[in-house]
Amino acid sequence: MKTPVLARPAAVALFAVAAALSAPAFADGKDAGFDPQALFAPLALPHPANAIRDGAGRPGPAFWQNRADYAIQARIDPATHTLAGDETITYTNHSPDALDALWLQLDQNIYKPDSRAATTSPFPRKPGQSTDGYQLDAVEIDGKPVHYLVDDTRLRVDLPAALKADGGQLKLRIRYHYTVPGTWGGRTAVTPSKNGDIYEIAQWFPRMAVYDDLRGWDTLPYLGQEFYLEYGTIDYAVTVPWNWIVEGSGQLVNPDQVLTATERQRLAEAAKSDRTVYIRKPDEVNDPSSRPTRSGTLTWRFHMEHTRDVAFAASPAFVWDAARINLPGGKHAMAMSIYPVEGVGADKWNRSTEYIKGAVEHFSAKWYPYPWPNAINLGGHGAGMEYPGIVFDGYEDHGKPLFWISAHEIGHTWFPMVVGSNERRHAFMDEGFNTFIDVYASDAFNHGEYGPKRDGEYAPHGGNPVDEILPLLADPDAPVLMAHADSISEKYRHPLTYFKGALGLVLLREQILGPDRFDPAFRAYIRTWAYHHPTPSDFFRFMDSAAGEDLSWWWRGWYFHNWQLDMGIAGASYVGNDPARGATVDLVSRQKLVMPATLRVDFADGSHRDLRVPVEAWRQSGTPKITLDTGKRIAKLELDPDHKLPDADRSNNNYTMP
Repeated sequence: MKTPVLARPAAVALFAVAAALSAPAFADGKDAGFDPQALFAPLALPHPANAIRDGAGRPGPAFWQNRADYAIQARIDPATHTLAGDETITYTNHSPDALDALWLQLDQNIYKPDSRAATTSPFPRKPGQSTDGYQLDAVEIDGKPVHYLVDDTRLRVDLPAALKADGGQLKLRIRYHYTVPGTWGGRTAVTPSKNGDIYEIAQWFPRMAVYDDLRGWDTLPYLGQEFYLEYGTIDYAVTVPWNWIVEGSGQLVNPDQVLTATERQRLAEAAKSDRTVYIRKPDEVNDPSSRPTRSGTLTWRFHMEHTRDVAFAASPAFVWDAARINLPGGKHAMAMSIYPVEGVGADKWNRSTEYIKGAVEHFSAKWYPYPWPNAINLGGHGAGMEYPGIVFDGYEDHGKPLFWISAHEIGHTWFPMVVGSNERRHAFMDEGFNTFIDVYASDAFNHGEYGPKRDGEYAPHGGNPVDEILPLLADPDAPVLMAHADSISEKYRHPLTYFKGALGLVLLREQILGPDRFDPAFRAYIRTWAYHHPTPSDFFRFMDSAAGEDLSWWWRGWYFHNWQLDMGIAGASYVGNDPARGATVDLVSRQKLVMPATLRVDFADGSHRDLRVPVEAWRQSGTPKITLDTGKRIAKLELDPDHKLPDADRSNNNYTMP
């Protein structure tokens, strides 16, 4: 089996080692940057533990979270590219605070020419690439108009009476319309194809902002850094021309009204098949008999639970196929793909459903079961974007890139769709965590067909990831993983948020804790925070407690700083000048971070042994001495012989015994 992406170490044999820490660090250790008192100092996390979020990183006895349920009716006018919507939000206030106003997110306002994002985006729009954003036709509570204020991508609704704490509930109705942007819209767009436009509809209804225990209303403007939303149940209906296919988040609840008998029969077949089954074949795309009516409009109705959002795609151009997903406990879901005929091909979208099925089955078995009835891959203009139950990818993608992007985007089901971290503030808990689980999905699919993952987004030069990260760690201008998402420029977004975020977890799993401790802890973290809102502090505390290790030094060096690693061997000698009595090895650290490491001892007789030097060896000194109970002559010593650590300078990792 090939070595997987981001490093997987060979098994190492551990044997006894006595560590004798030297007196205060020599100049070539401490003066060059390593200070054990700084690395191993107690770590004060940004959010203190309390009755709401406890010291073990779990929701505490006083934990609460508000809820937003939606009922939405939408209609698309293809002549004007307009979506008109009528939504009713049932909002439940579980907080201990009475609320005199509600805040909502109006993401479509990012396309207005005077939006805040228009001046901050790294990809400026060209003239004409703007819309008027949301046009609010009515805002009502209990059928009566209420005062509201629109500020950029935020909507404040002033309540006629305060919403009671501890379970108060109201119904907010908003009628609205907006123009769907062209492909320049990115995450939501109208994409032309030879058989008709593809509507990729996301961020399409006013959505509740989160009111939480951390800062009350979290009202960051939408500048493009994704989402932070409340959970609930969403029922939505989409009315489109008769010859269109609609697929979206959740379960289609009126198939008898919008599908032909043949399509329903094919769906039933796909639900029992591990092989991909066409629901609508390429040669049926322009065939009127592939629709249950031949005029007017059809309304497609969907239902989704335990979700913070929904998205959908609609077009007359769709080919549609599906297959069964096998989940733990004998449960099942459906993998589906919708794409234009331009995407048809043996190495193209014909395999999309296979890719989605394989990725979801892997993620479900390894981390947490997929929670929704369908997992849909849309072939559109190529936004590479994720929403609950549906992902938007490019119909021109094929081969490795199609597998990688499909697996990555559907992997966002787990982060942040199930574990609802705040993407607008903590991007690494979204992209970094998801890229981490991608590592193993690429290795697992079809006996490693597309592993190891070495694409240009995550390992820029296709080399050893622990070497690829070194320029970022050495860059004095690079932000840290804990930086605010909106403060991370495009130059650093992938190297930091995706790559360093993923590599940090790989190193934690493979080099610091080991899979036997990491995997159960990480699974428990997902299970504990499913459909809730953890912070970085919650994650750090949870892993410390569940894995049984104080990892403050790792959080500090890798997440709060971009500290570099440069451990080496300064020298070695036999105890009493006698190989039979063992050897003393002088280690040195010339940078601020250290890690557990393998020390390989090559003996003069051609054999070798590996031992682990624990991180505790460095707790009191940058130049610790360790004593090896070897008993025979040594030829060479090597630190990190399998090249698994991001060591900035490997020239001092080898030492030849005189």
